[in-house]
Amino acid sequence: MAKKAFLFPGQGSQYIGMAKDLYERSVEAKEMIKTADDALGINLSYIMFNGPEDQLKQTEFTQPAIFLHSVILSSLIRTIQPEAAAGHSLGEYSALVSANAIQFYEAIRLVRARGKAMQQAGIDNPGTLAAVVGLEPQKVIELCKEASVVGIVQCANFNSPGQIVISGSIDGVRKAMELCKANGAKLVKELVVSGAFHSPLMQSAKDALLDALDKTPFYDARFSVYANVTAKPVTQKAEIKNLLHEQVTSPVRWEETIINMIADGFDEFYEIGPGKVLQGLVKRINPDVKLFGIDKYEDLERYI
Repeated sequence: MAKKAFLFPGQGSQYIGMAKDLYERSVEAKEMIKTADDALGINLSYIMFNGPEDQLKQTEFTQPAIFLHSVILSSLIRTIQPEAAAGHSLGEYSALVSANAIQFYEAIRLVRARGKAMQQAGIDNPGTLAAVVGLEPQKVIELCKEASVVGIVQCANFNSPGQIVISGSIDGVRKAMELCKANGAKLVKELVVSGAFHSPLMQSAKDALLDALDKTPFYDARFSVYANVTAKPVTQKAEIKNLLHEQVTSPVRWEETIINMIADGFDEFYEIGPGKVLQGLVKRINPDVKLFGIDKYEDLERYI
């Protein structure tokens, strides 16, 4: 019997028109979207359905948009019972809602607070990210340490074999990019982002998020959620809350998370939400597991 797990995407998977077909074809989805708009006091659904792209790309809107799309889908799935979940950065919040560790209404407000805090941190402490392909993780860690004499830089995402994202100050990241190129990286590319996510430059966002976390009721998860910070399963509410706080300035250990889930017997993964980013990463981590994507209503139909 296959062990099934849900995976939830993070920032970068958004697109104009996301969840519009869910709104049009499901009464439950329509109610959840209206609830989100009311809870946030903004017309998030209009931005999701119509753009403009520049607005949808703003972290304070991107994060609740992806979260909402993902959580609607997972709540409508009736025929799959996952035994665990994981989410990439923001996606960890979607995973926790699917495991009943946070209620939807509180979670959408928490995610919006996180997005606003991270966007503000990006304005107050400008930074950047870069993708590095073709170097071992330990080598990239060492090169970031070497580059940190000119500015803050660290690994932000260990995504898949040979694919790492680094984050920090503009000087620090660009110095690390130079060093990675000089040390044989196949590709080094600066990314267009609004802040140095998962680096110490997000400390002010981490501080602001603590207040929002303290106001949010948490519950023990009904199944394990593998945390970004540790790549290990967690179910206890106090630990869940602490790890969400730490996550803001800590690397996302995605490759390790998937390896640990597979070692724990999971062999069927469902990416729930916009896009196919995580399916691509999992395929590179282990091409032998079964992968499915649920994004549109037509993907969902066979599972309701």
